[in-house]
Amino acid sequence: MIRPLLTASALGFGLGMALPGHALDLESLSASERTLLHAEIRAYLLENPEVIMEAVAVLEQRQAANQAQADVDLVRVNAEALFNDERDWVGGNPEGDITLVEFMDYRCGFCRRAHDEVTGLLAADGNIRFVVKEFPILGEESVLASRFALATRQVAGDDAYKAVHDALMTYNGTMNEVGFTRLADTLGLDANVILAAMDSEAVTQVIAANHALAQRMQINGTPSFVMGDQMLRGYLPQDAMQQIADEIRSQ
Repeated sequence: MIRPLLTASALGFGLGMALPGHALDLESLSASERTLLHAEIRAYLLENPEVIMEAVAVLEQRQAANQAQADVDLVRVNAEALFNDERDWVGGNPEGDITLVEFMDYRCGFCRRAHDEVTGLLAADGNIRFVVKEFPILGEESVLASRFALATRQVAGDDAYKAVHDALMTYNGTMNEVGFTRLADTLGLDANVILAAMDSEAVTQVIAANHALAQRMQINGTPSFVMGDQMLRGYLPQDAMQQIADEIRSQ
């Protein structure tokens, strides 16, 4: 941005000094002419500092637009893994016109807040398909919780997974075998069978695939969402997600 700014300063502001005609070519300025030019530019910016903020705002807008387009490209390239991996649990309206994908961790405080927002969104909208990506990144207890949830789905089905998923989102105990056994007993599930499946190759493959996908998507935090072709990085309240869904539908 320096060269356009220098050019604009030389041509638009007059600089208050008599530069020869060739001075409009910045490459041909002499050392003394450059010194005068720099002094005039500095004086102008000190007198009009809002110009700097305007330039920063334009730059940020361009960067945001570039990032949004890059995210669209990432979603397009990874669409099959994002939206159609049969190893993922699907909720909401399976036939919905918009798919919302969430990368989540059971020990993530913002994921727990987002859980209520997503639940409200799915209930209020009624036409959103919801895909959960188990993405444990906050330590060993996170991994164990995801393994327990995934093992539940594999041995007891989707409804059992949903019950465990919701319970883990509000669970405040230690994520270990004792806690999981109590939780399973509370939900009427066979804890022994689920615990035995936690270290299965099938469970390991789901977590590994989600981590690999997150790396390709440049996701390094939770919660992270994909809605339609947009990346939504971080926690969003229900009304903000609904607004995005409405905007997608209006396109």
